[in-house]
Amino acid sequence: MTSSPFSSSTRRQFVVAGLAAAATLGAGRAAWAQSGRRTLRIGYQKGWLSILKQRGTLEQRLAPLGVQVTWAEFTAGPVQLEALNVGSIDFGNVGEAPPIFAQAAGAPLVYAGASVPRPALEAVVVPQHSPIRTVVDLRGRRVAYNKGSNVHYFLVKLLEQHGLRYGDVQSVFLAPADARAAFERGAVDAWAIWDPFLAAAQHTLGARVLADATGVVNNRGYYFTSRHFATQNADVLRIAIEEVNAIEAWAGQHRDAAAQELAAVLGLEPAITALHLQRSPLGVVPVTPEILAEQQSIADTFFDLKLIPKKLDLRQAAPV
Repeated sequence: MTSSPFSSSTRRQFVVAGLAAAATLGAGRAAWAQSGRRTLRIGYQKGWLSILKQRGTLEQRLAPLGVQVTWAEFTAGPVQLEALNVGSIDFGNVGEAPPIFAQAAGAPLVYAGASVPRPALEAVVVPQHSPIRTVVDLRGRRVAYNKGSNVHYFLVKLLEQHGLRYGDVQSVFLAPADARAAFERGAVDAWAIWDPFLAAAQHTLGARVLADATGVVNNRGYYFTSRHFATQNADVLRIAIEEVNAIEAWAGQHRDAAAQELAAVLGLEPAITALHLQRSPLGVVPVTPEILAEQQSIADTFFDLKLIPKKLDLRQAAPV
């Protein structure tokens, strides 16, 4: 999630931003190595980790262990994972699709934790008065979505569930900001999108949910680390996951306050984040073989779609 879900950035801008962050963090790593102390370098996008950073509770928990915490903000999941790949961050969170591409590129990624299933946080929406009433009605229609994203996988599985092939719809590959614009002017018939873009489209455009991912895919988020860091710092990772869970537990018990705080972080109207939280299960769980099998299905689907160059074995990213 970003501070402004309606702003768009080019891939080149993402890469430049990621390399700049990586250079800064790499210098920090060298300094801490000389001091002989441990450090946890967190890469994050605006969201729950932003709130954890503001609270300072993670630093308090890790101080007795002599662990320093540093934070670097990123604009997108793939850039975070590139920073992990070059050894510039140790921990972060992303959706389910970016780790697949990172592993395909050889990143030493390990799953440190997973969100509980969040299927209602992604959906195919249509204009309020669209004649499209069922998923089958999408046959031959123009559907906008972000290529290689969580909703790409969701759309494939949704179509299969309703007896359609992936090629039965006209795919229009657009980033969320461009897809919203196309949806608003009627240049596409439907839009597959995730929260908070989804909640914003419902709240500000009157978009109608044709189908969400309930009963189709689980749509998890993931916390990641590198194999080296996981091997050397299991105690630090355990505390980090506990603190993330504590933030989410607070949000679950104080949803109105959490919506206000998340709105301030994301730069959105509180009504949008309230809608998002209303349908958002909260909590982080260990990554089990069953959860890795979910990721394996995504990897296999992306390989079949020729989105990644080789078959993956997700067991290579199993927790240490």
